[in-house]
Amino acid sequence: MLDYRFSYSFIHRIMKYRKLGRTNWEISEIGYGMWGMGGWTGSDDNESFGTLQLAVDLGCNFFDTAWGYGSGKSEGLLGNLVRANKDKKLYTATKIPPKNFKWPSKREYSLNDCFPPDHIQKYVEKSLRNAGLDHFDLMQFHTWEDLWLGDERGIMKMIDLKEQGLFKAIGISLNRWEPWNGIKAVKSGLIDSVQVIYNIFDQNPKDELFPACTEMNVGVIARVPFDEGSLTGTLTKESKWPEGDWRNTYFVPENLISSVKHADALKPLVPEGMSMSDMALRFILGEPTISTIIPGMRKPGHAKNNMKTSDDGPLDPELMKKLENHRWDRKPNEWSQ
Repeated sequence: MLDYRFSYSFIHRIMKYRKLGRTNWEISEIGYGMWGMGGWTGSDDNESFGTLQLAVDLGCNFFDTAWGYGSGKSEGLLGNLVRANKDKKLYTATKIPPKNFKWPSKREYSLNDCFPPDHIQKYVEKSLRNAGLDHFDLMQFHTWEDLWLGDERGIMKMIDLKEQGLFKAIGISLNRWEPWNGIKAVKSGLIDSVQVIYNIFDQNPKDELFPACTEMNVGVIARVPFDEGSLTGTLTKESKWPEGDWRNTYFVPENLISSVKHADALKPLVPEGMSMSDMALRFILGEPTISTIIPGMRKPGHAKNNMKTSDDGPLDPELMKKLENHRWDRKPNEWSQ
């Protein structure tokens, strides 16, 4: 999947591109995750749009959003970005929310609970209206259970809407810490991409999911590269967020203390002149199965720092080996979302 093209930015950095599986789209290996600009505390629409445009100027061409990111607000920003860059090909990806609006999915949720055909059509049309676009490139299920393959109505509805030209490819987004729960979908030959958490701590997709994706030529979108912030190296055991910020419910004391402990163990390995977040992204770039990484960015400085890692390239093999030893296998629980 390491089929590189190059784009020179105004700061003389080079963005590299990889193929998104069998779609053959050449997408920037550093993409853009748009969750944070859908209503996180401290987000500002003007700053968000300026940061999005800077990413485009730096060679980024893959943007991932969802109806769930501010009830379509983030999708609207993406549509504006596309219209502001008519001379460039920007790949647009969004996600359909589950009908029960519960993340993550659970084994007991049926297809009717989450993605009945009429709900799929309703939210595909909503997302297109939010963005002001006539189609998306990639349409994804925002939650997924491999058990749903036993009820073909959901995936067949997606195929029908794809054939109507409302989007060009079909993907799934996997639950946190459950990369195994998408292998059947990958092997079915019915999907084009899979979005999964992969970072220095969460390396278990390499065990079974990535080999299946390679076999079936399914693109891989790596999300949560900074482990929701712990892999920036800036969190402490006393970190707090404004009222209403979802991180207060994710970084409960049990998780915050453990996450900081694991991140602190990495600090001696960060090379001189490199930040921990740079190291985290470049670790992921060392995995050839990955098509793109989608860090969240709301400020121009974040975009500049993240985009330049493509030019910097993967880490040296010795450091990669050391970081592989910091794998941290976790299981979903009541706070993991």
